Amino acid sequence: MKAARITFVTGTDTDVGKTLTTAALAAVLAAGGAAVAVYKPTQTGVAPDGAGDMAEVARLSGVRAVYEGIRLRDPMAPVAAAARESRQLPTLGHHLDRITELAASFDHVLVEGAGGLLVELDGDGNTLADLAAPAVRSAIVVVCRSGLGTLNHTLLTLEALERRGVPAAGLVVGSWPPAPSDIEEDNRGYFQQLATPFLGALPAGAARLDPHAFRRQAPGWLRPPAWVEPAGSADAKARSSS
Repeated sequence: MKAARITFVTGTDTDVGKTLTTAALAAVLAAGGAAVAVYKPTQTGVAPDGAGDMAEVARLSGVRAVYEGIRLRDPMAPVAAAARESRQLPTLGHHLDRITELAASFDHVLVEGAGGLLVELDGDGNTLADLAAPAVRSAIVVVCRSGLGTLNHTLLTLEALERRGVPAAGLVVGSWPPAPSDIEEDNRGYFQQLATPFLGALPAGAARLDPHAFRRQAPGWLRPPAWVEPAGSADAKARSSS
């Protein structure tokens, strides 16, 4: 059995399109025959019986192996949201163990962060960058905005990853407008010239597509990072059909 690839999905900020990018990556990988699991360490801003980001990933991508580490009601950073409920956040080790368990059964594990790269995920100040650093065969995809200000936010995120020795597998624009401005076109051209691979852009409103249309169109929006092999192994196909 091949060791699973682990791809962390972070953003330059909140609401930049991380969940849609995660869903699109899951759809592309699953279409290639891979067994895919998706994990979100902390889900905030959702009631216990509400539909969170993982439900949206499952709905759009068709991937059913989706999991959360903890769910909190308030739409805030995890530490603040947990404090309001007097709950203890899972440790970094807990998340690593869960990801390792999934990696033993799937070809690809996608891990969606909360907010931006350096948002704290636990009570010890650990972030998604800290979670990604010790993971074997892992890299991070950075989701960014298209408009004014995105260059600074994106370059800061890439620099933070580089300083921590965590590879950036690629950049994705999380929402590309149907009529982009000159600024947006220039930003996209700038991204395409960076050393970090530009993986694509998701069209604005992609979440409103019928799930079958989303899955059919996703390969045209987004390519997996070069280090990821989209096609699933024979072992994975056997597991996914069992």
